[in-house]
Amino acid sequence: MALVERHIRDGQPVGSKTLAASGSLPVSPATIRNVMAELEDIGVLYSPHTSAGRVPTDLGYRMYVDALLRSAPMNQPHAGVLRQELEQLLDVDQSPQELVMRASRALAELTRMAGVVVVPRREVVTLRQVEFLPLADRRVLVVLVVNRAEVQNRVIHTEREYSEGELKQAANYINRTYAGCDLDDICDGLLSTMRTDKDQMDALMQTTMDVAAKALQQDGDAGDYVVSGEANLLGMAQADNLDRMRDLFDAFNHKRDILHLLERCVHAEGVQIFIGSEAGYQVFDECSLVSAPYQANSGTVGVLAVVGPTRMDYEKVIPTVDITARILSATLGKL
Repeated sequence: MALVERHIRDGQPVGSKTLAASGSLPVSPATIRNVMAELEDIGVLYSPHTSAGRVPTDLGYRMYVDALLRSAPMNQPHAGVLRQELEQLLDVDQSPQELVMRASRALAELTRMAGVVVVPRREVVTLRQVEFLPLADRRVLVVLVVNRAEVQNRVIHTEREYSEGELKQAANYINRTYAGCDLDDICDGLLSTMRTDKDQMDALMQTTMDVAAKALQQDGDAGDYVVSGEANLLGMAQADNLDRMRDLFDAFNHKRDILHLLERCVHAEGVQIFIGSEAGYQVFDECSLVSAPYQANSGTVGVLAVVGPTRMDYEKVIPTVDITARILSATLGKL
């Protein structure tokens, strides 16, 4: 805990002498050095240079955050001040769209990182049946029957040509497995399957994944978000990770990976935290995302989050995200 907190504060590798001099650990530098070596052996810490101190790995941050969540809750005076600030920013005189934008800006201002809020989701769309028909030039006509009898037609572009037989097999699999399910839940299931090794999938599953991932994606505002404070991340960038920061900004612009990550939090309870590689997307390998769902009319309608470096101040960010989600939910419930 002491090493992680020191690294979060200073942004530098932490040595045994530094920890001993801080007075936070009543043991000798040699004892601290031995413990740090053991923690490095089990993958909790690593040394960026031979003679440098240690910094936490993703696993080290995970252990720290889990311990933080088990410890005492945020002190009441600080929580009260934060709640007052947010209630002034989020009031019922604003439209839902304005509330979402305000919430994003509030998260960015309070944490000095990037604040992301997925716009309220539309009503549930239930799949009844799907058909795929091959067209020329690697295109596929998708015929969706949703809800009671609503028919939607769309054309998607695929990575290769698919035969009528392949597409029929894929449609049969989806209809057999997912008929009667919410389209969002189907997409979550497909995304989970796509994260497995494609080399281990049979031909039917590969076709299904390639085609269905595009065919069942919902259009419109339900697949969008607002983001504020991207510039805050530039101030945290270091010379050796500028390329990774550019990739992150590109992800903000293209939205797909962040939306997929946030969609995994829609049905979660309370705060969800993805640290580095836990997100499952390379662009987030040096970042953390702290998210929480928000509600309206007794149902979850969106997700908000803070995105920043893995050495973010979790002790501040976690309650900020949690309280913002609660106040946004309460405000939307009054509209």
